[in-house]
Amino acid sequence: MAVHAEKQFSALRNKKEKTMSYLTTKNQFITVDGNQIAYRELSKGKSQLPIVMLVHLGATLDNWDPKLLDLITEKHHVIVVDLPGVGVSQGKVAPTIPGMAEQTIAFIQALGYDKINLLGLSMGGMIAQEIIRIKPTLVNRLILAGTGPRGGVKMDKVTGKTFSFMFKAGLERIDPKRYIFYNHDEQGKIEALKVLGRMGMRTKEFADKDMNVPGFLTQLKAIKRWGKEPQDDLQFITQPTLIVNGDKDMQVPTENSYDMNEKIKDSKLIIYPNAGHGSIFQYVDEFSKELLAFLED
Repeated sequence: MAVHAEKQFSALRNKKEKTMSYLTTKNQFITVDGNQIAYRELSKGKSQLPIVMLVHLGATLDNWDPKLLDLITEKHHVIVVDLPGVGVSQGKVAPTIPGMAEQTIAFIQALGYDKINLLGLSMGGMIAQEIIRIKPTLVNRLILAGTGPRGGVKMDKVTGKTFSFMFKAGLERIDPKRYIFYNHDEQGKIEALKVLGRMGMRTKEFADKDMNVPGFLTQLKAIKRWGKEPQDDLQFITQPTLIVNGDKDMQVPTENSYDMNEKIKDSKLIIYPNAGHGSIFQYVDEFSKELLAFLED
């Protein structure tokens, strides 16, 4: 009886997930500095300010967990973007993290916004910090997930770790995100497959273009350069800030999250147990509630 009920629940959940709005959100385009830039916008008008979300290394618009986007867009206006040279966006990937920040600022201003909330995941969190350094008045509230400060602990080792995890995944013929974002134990595999399964529901009609290899390598070099620079005291970040990670982030060591929490005045820190680099996807229900509460505070 219990097994039957569980199957029914699973079927209902799967049916609900298949109709998630982010899965059927098509790319829009805007011309920025002569390049057509792809973005997706959801729930416009649902909140006073939009939240702009910047994705991780080697990722396109399709690499956001659709469940997370749908939970956020129930109450908040969301914008996600392929920066130049990423996905179907024209132009070239900037060779530095501050260069990517400049590209993001130009995109936001092209859309007509002079104030936003900003979330950065992994490399996106690095870009988010540089956006505030360059144009602090643009950002109202900041969310840093699975990331670290400039010159932080082993930030310059991301390149080597990425190739190592990609090689391991290649041997097993599995998506590299399984090892980059989730714990390497059996439970980590279960959590990874849940999220990757949700992402994999997007059909070709609504799909972005995969990340290109030259652009990916440019991103890796930019992260390494940024990681080797002098450590930041982060005193320039005065916005209300939420810092989130798993307790076992092997890509960007979790101690960076504790460090940022100490350096950014009055910031809030959430560390999810038995989770890695992809904690905001693994704990999607919990994180979406925390995020919305933080944005509405």
